[in-house]
Amino acid sequence: MSDILDQLAEVLAQRRQASPDSSYVASLHEKGLNKILEKVGEEATETLLAAKDVTDAESAKSLIAETADLWFHCMVMLSHLELSHEDVLAELERRFGLSGLEEKAARTR
Repeated sequence: MSDILDQLAEVLAQRRQASPDSSYVASLHEKGLNKILEKVGEEATETLLAAKDVTDAESAKSLIAETADLWFHCMVMLSHLELSHEDVLAELERRFGLSGLEEKAARTR
């Protein structure tokens, strides 16, 4: 399943070098980190609102679409900071098998 994330990361890297006039991703990079973070925040809010309203298959599809938008913009953020989704996946893998309480306690030490 991470193949799609690998593909998206590759496209984002290519688009980062494109003209801002021809690429949404390039235009975000040109506007800088604050604009990218604004988009992440906007998409996070839209995802929360969509989740709150899930009552049927149609609203569930809306939540999935909003979550995809959020993940996309998080990937742009990581790209802008020259970080990789692989690092996020590795962190999730590291946490796998730990209880949430154990993981949280380890972070506070």
